Amino acid sequence: MRICTCALVVEEILRGPSSPLLLKIAVMISKETLQNLVEELLAGTDKFLVDVLIQPTNRISVYIDSDSSVSIGDCQEVNRFIESHLDRDSEDYDLTVSSSGIDRPIKLLRQYKKHIGKELDVATTDGKNMSGILINVNEDSLEFEHPVKKPKKEIKQENTVLLFSEIKTAKLIIKFGK
Repeated sequence: MRICTCALVVEEILRGPSSPLLLKIAVMISKETLQNLVEELLAGTDKFLVDVLIQPTNRISVYIDSDSSVSIGDCQEVNRFIESHLDRDSEDYDLTVSSSGIDRPIKLLRQYKKHIGKELDVATTDGKNMSGILINVNEDSLEFEHPVKKPKKEIKQENTVLLFSEIKTAKLIIKFGK
């Protein structure tokens, strides 16, 4: 008898007085919905969507880029636009909008074109790593020039051409000072 009474007391505490125990089930926001919203907003500008990541806890990260630059105001505008089209009452989420910065991998052809003349670090699908100066980009491949690192004898390496399908990740190499 005592066990039942204790169980009822615990149940009453969990539920609260005369209210059922409710568990809020998070509604997942679809990636496609978010992509469409951002692309709608950025259409006709030099800004573009790079990626949308949604974690199972509805933590949303939206990454945008531009042919020129991305400002904090641009990120705020995208954030406000998304929030104005989603219902906070039915969808519990944490939204972050940021530029696709130097720590993020390069994903789109448009980004590669933007970085012609800059040095990239590339990991290939077959496990190789290489770095080089991006000198040419076309619809299906990239061409790199390998910088000579002051050897005793200057030996010019041939340029490397990689298909996009061979690239696992590519990131900008940032150098400070000279």
